[in-house]
Amino acid sequence: MGIALILGLLLGGAFMLLREYLINNSNADLWTKINQILFQDITTPEGKNSLGIFYIIGQLFVNSLQLVIVPMVFTSIALAMCHITDTKKLGRISYKTIMAFLITSIFALILAGVFALTAHNLGFFNVSINGVSAQAGNTGNNPLLVLVQAVPNNITSVFSENGKILAVVFLAVSTGLCVNKLGDEIKILKKILEEINKIITVFLTFIITKFGPIAIFVLITRTFAIYGIDHLRPALAYVGTTTVALLIFLVFGYALFIFLSSRLNPFIFVRKIAKVALFGFSTSSSASTLPLNTKTTVEELGVDKDIASFTLPLGMTINMNGTAIMQVIAATFIASSAGYEVTPTSLTIIAILALISSIGTPAAPGAGAIILFTVLTGMGYQNDAALLAYSLILAINRPVEMLVTSLNVVGDSAAAIYVAKSENSLDEEIYNSSSLKEEIYNS
Repeated sequence: MGIALILGLLLGGAFMLLREYLINNSNADLWTKINQILFQDITTPEGKNSLGIFYIIGQLFVNSLQLVIVPMVFTSIALAMCHITDTKKLGRISYKTIMAFLITSIFALILAGVFALTAHNLGFFNVSINGVSAQAGNTGNNPLLVLVQAVPNNITSVFSENGKILAVVFLAVSTGLCVNKLGDEIKILKKILEEINKIITVFLTFIITKFGPIAIFVLITRTFAIYGIDHLRPALAYVGTTTVALLIFLVFGYALFIFLSSRLNPFIFVRKIAKVALFGFSTSSSASTLPLNTKTTVEELGVDKDIASFTLPLGMTINMNGTAIMQVIAATFIASSAGYEVTPTSLTIIAILALISSIGTPAAPGAGAIILFTVLTGMGYQNDAALLAYSLILAINRPVEMLVTSLNVVGDSAAAIYVAKSENSLDEEIYNSSSLKEEIYNS
């Protein structure tokens, strides 16, 4: 996967430079043909007569992962509830999981506020946004709606789409607890859930190990090839500020959390979770990364399967530290560019709105930038200049969203380790052990 990432970055960068060269030398038609053959989204009107080879391969991989999101989340959480016979333990696990998410989110928001305010005061966000057409964006919804939608009124609608994971979590927990309560009276359903879970595990192992590296190469190459330098240049301050903040929290923030909360060696966590971060970066989807995250957290980091099966899907739904960081800095960038006053008080309000709205952000590519409009609506940042700046964010935010996803999925695993350690359900021998390849090399 690491080799695939490097090759994808190199080839994607080469195609980006080729695009600029052809367009600047009156050969835009040649680039259009290359784009139609390799990169064009064939679902759009522009892609009606295109091949879009890289798009098709990448989408097949993402669709394969998203295919099993709902059944995997439902069966894994339901089975976890069946296995936890101690209701007090379940309550402790839930409490500790949410507290871990909240603690890391607070520190993430503080870091984002410091970076955003510093960049604003230094004048980095006073950029020209000419040439970007205004977009109205989505109408903002009350972020608290996520609580209402967590309890569905139609069970079939929950299983028919991937955007209602919190409702799936509710149904899975309810089903598992009821099966647990009834005990031996429910045998067939429990057996079915176990067998479906085994099928999903085999399917995902094949997709990730055999198809994963190729898909990562394709996804990274296409992402960077379709962006023009003209879009990236005016928003370099936003992209740079957000990237630095995200990298600091990704590398040091979670490592510090692991050390302080669990007294474990944080370097082991960083080394083993790196491929999950890389996978999240490539797919830009927390949902697509969940299978690999679960596999790594259980098999390499030693977290009890029942705890991982509860904590990771819940984290995929409500633990969005990376999204919150991005939204705070993006909202500050938009406010600064549009002439709104930026103060510590306004930043605090932005941070609170970002925390609430990020909880309801779907675990899908590009969702964070779209939900950002909820924060802008809450702050009243809706003049023409703000819409122009928001349009710029939508245009160039995909590379940032990729790093945001890495932060989100690593945070889920860190929380699972903390919960497992506090419940004496962490196999420290597995956590501290080398990987199989390292053991073979050392021997």
